[in-house]
Amino acid sequence: MGGQAQVVTLAVDALLAHGMTLTSVLVLHLSPADPRVRRALAQLSVEFAGERYQGRPLVFRHVALQVAGEPLPAIRTAPEAEGVWGLARDLLAELKRGGLPLHLCIAGGPRLLALTLTSAAMLQCNHQDRLWHLYTPREFLDQARDGAILHAPPAAGVGLVAVPLVPWGAYFPALRALAQPVAQARASLDPADAISCAAAWGRLTERQREVVQALAEGLAPQAAAEQLGISLKTLDTHKTLILAECRVAWGLPEDHRLTYHFLRDKFGPWVAIRASAR
Repeated sequence: MGGQAQVVTLAVDALLAHGMTLTSVLVLHLSPADPRVRRALAQLSVEFAGERYQGRPLVFRHVALQVAGEPLPAIRTAPEAEGVWGLARDLLAELKRGGLPLHLCIAGGPRLLALTLTSAAMLQCNHQDRLWHLYTPREFLDQARDGAILHAPPAAGVGLVAVPLVPWGAYFPALRALAQPVAQARASLDPADAISCAAAWGRLTERQREVVQALAEGLAPQAAAEQLGISLKTLDTHKTLILAECRVAWGLPEDHRLTYHFLRDKFGPWVAIRASAR
């Protein structure tokens, strides 16, 4: 939902008219600081007052889009789109753990939200789930704008159009597990760190890259040495040379102390993304 409450009520009305049994309605929306969003949420709180809708028991929840813990007024950049995708992915995964079929309506809100939600649905949804587009004739759309009309008469021509959905995650469940760490890595990788990681990586030997890989994956130095079949002293020698290259790549002063934790924190997301692209 962008700032139009009627996209929610019209979709719910259409699903009920199709004979669907609904237990809850969950709305994704932009920052509640937006006056239009505040108005729409106030209208919906009235429609779903007492966890009932049109005389039926129906729970209403809403989730504000956030990136790095901050409300999102719009989806304007690739990192913001990635963050919204991660939110949609995690939210759908949580809902699917309940075992109930989902009805996803992609009308309303920014177009990029619809695209990211559809992409996440292909990963998390199953064959029992449905993806819908809310069709609203332009004449009625103008009349209902800003919640002026929340329920459409049959003659208005409002209805749901089923959107073909290929649930790749249902065909290949391993995709769901693979997407989790990669998406988290992308969300946590600073663009400046990505450039520095690539610069340092390009100046390392093959063995030094193996050391970085092991430490970036979270292994302690002793465990990394055992995995690589070298002594801890040899690993420490490699680590000293690697950190020297990092000092140059990040432009850090000589008195700035670096440890293997630096390699884990800086190279961890970068290595995960690099591995996923192979």
